[in-house]
Amino acid sequence: MTKLQIVGGGKMGEALLGGLLASGWASANEITVVEPVQARRDQLVETFAGLNVSANVVASAGTIIAVKPQLVGDVCGELAKVGTSRVLSIAAGISTATIEAALSAAAAAAAAPGAQIPVIRAMPNTPSLVGMGAAAIAGGSWASDSDLEWAETILGAVGVVVRLGEDKLNAVTGLSGSGPAYVFLIAEALIDAGVLVGLTREVSSELAIQTLRGSAELLAAGTAPSEARAAVTSPGGTTAAGLRALESAAVRSAIIDAVVASCERAGELG
Repeated sequence: MTKLQIVGGGKMGEALLGGLLASGWASANEITVVEPVQARRDQLVETFAGLNVSANVVASAGTIIAVKPQLVGDVCGELAKVGTSRVLSIAAGISTATIEAALSAAAAAAAAPGAQIPVIRAMPNTPSLVGMGAAAIAGGSWASDSDLEWAETILGAVGVVVRLGEDKLNAVTGLSGSGPAYVFLIAEALIDAGVLVGLTREVSSELAIQTLRGSAELLAAGTAPSEARAAVTSPGGTTAAGLRALESAAVRSAIIDAVVASCERAGELG
């Protein structure tokens, strides 16, 4: 039985795999990545020497479901047949109750034991790829503190983890799950703006990215966003003029609307 299987060899699955190996949580030969595409399996084996790959789910001490929401039911059906001790799902919008029901129904249909498999639902984000992820977790009906701690050790290998009630996870999806895309859009806009006012794209990209990185570090150091903004804004100065243009364009409101829309969409997927 494998220590951990990751069902889905996409970007998030690979990010978690890389973090777990780098942190020493497991060695490559203790993890199996389940991925239906042969070319992707070959790529993963080339990147992570000693990794086990499979086209089908296997018996495991723990399973990460890292597939698209519409595939979760099929994965649960297969898991119930082969057996797993616990499940961590990072599929957007799919509730622990939905996963528990799918596992129980599949176990009953297959006359398999262990229908009450602990399920933990999580919402990580793509900065996990560089060990700077943000994730929230919530346990299902059969998940114990031990199960939650297990999930925390996995997601903690690629960033920070918070525990929340499951009713808050769609909000997390809207904020930190989808949030990187909003930041990337802002980065694109800053770079294009730099080009518009006369910089080369190379210089504009370097300055814009470093500006975002440095600003994030200031916030991470404990500076409140409002204080940081005030510190760089002189009365009647250049920054004040730029902020006025942003407020006139309702950028603040648009970002809030984006988070709300993403949160609502996560609810629809579930």
